[in-house]
Amino acid sequence: MFKNLSTGAIGIRANMKEGLDLAKNAGFEGLDLSIDEANQLAQEHSIQHVKDLWSEAGITMGGWGFGVNWRGSDADHYAGLAQLPERAALAAELGCYRTTTVVGPASNDMTYQENWDFSVKRLRSVAEILKDHGHSIGLEFIGPATSRKSAKHLFAYSMDAMLGLAAAVGTGNVGLLFDTWHWYTCRSTVDDVRKLSASDVVYVHINDAPAGIDPDDQIDNIRCLPAETGVIPLTELMQILTEIGYDGPVTPEPFSKAVTEMEPADAAKATAESLDQVWENAGL
Repeated sequence: MFKNLSTGAIGIRANMKEGLDLAKNAGFEGLDLSIDEANQLAQEHSIQHVKDLWSEAGITMGGWGFGVNWRGSDADHYAGLAQLPERAALAAELGCYRTTTVVGPASNDMTYQENWDFSVKRLRSVAEILKDHGHSIGLEFIGPATSRKSAKHLFAYSMDAMLGLAAAVGTGNVGLLFDTWHWYTCRSTVDDVRKLSASDVVYVHINDAPAGIDPDDQIDNIRCLPAETGVIPLTELMQILTEIGYDGPVTPEPFSKAVTEMEPADAAKATAESLDQVWENAGL
């Protein structure tokens, strides 16, 4: 596993060079890749130029966004699919093979079965193209009860349900975006995580939860820095992920008002220090 920065996840707007500088100076080992910016730089300079930016910074590529609106209209979905082979080929040439997407926990328009069939069909069309280029997709489940309570139809919102959806896609390159917040708020257990294999976990988000609030009452966009409160058992979770052989990015996504109000360099440093504490607590 490596400590990875997503600038957007901590409220920072930065281009690739700025992100690399922030990651390096704060002590991160990785940074998420903007495939669109990489494509622009490759066209203006070369693919080797993009590779050199990363190698000179000593930063590993974390994950990238595949950019297909698979939940949208047929026109939007198929337009995105048409562009995906080129994007996937570039990401592969750059050496970044992990990509992710969010799966909503409920719907007002589709029943559970309708949503399941729709999601399997759409995600399969994406996964097949990505597989041709060696990529894996992590599906993020949305755990908080507060995120689904007003919807007409529930959908897959737990870790086990998302593993089932990944299996139903059936391409062999679909697993989890394992987010410690969503794991906690959907009331999964540590034993559930012990049952995972390395191939089940594509990408990891790490965060903590406000103290004194029941998991069912937690609000998705109000979180804490890793190890800030100790509500989420990050020490044990990180140890288990290490034991099962997960070797990918671990990316803080704290949605912390205090962090987003900091200057970019300070926000990156505070976030990195929180990860350092997790690593120390877990003996990594």
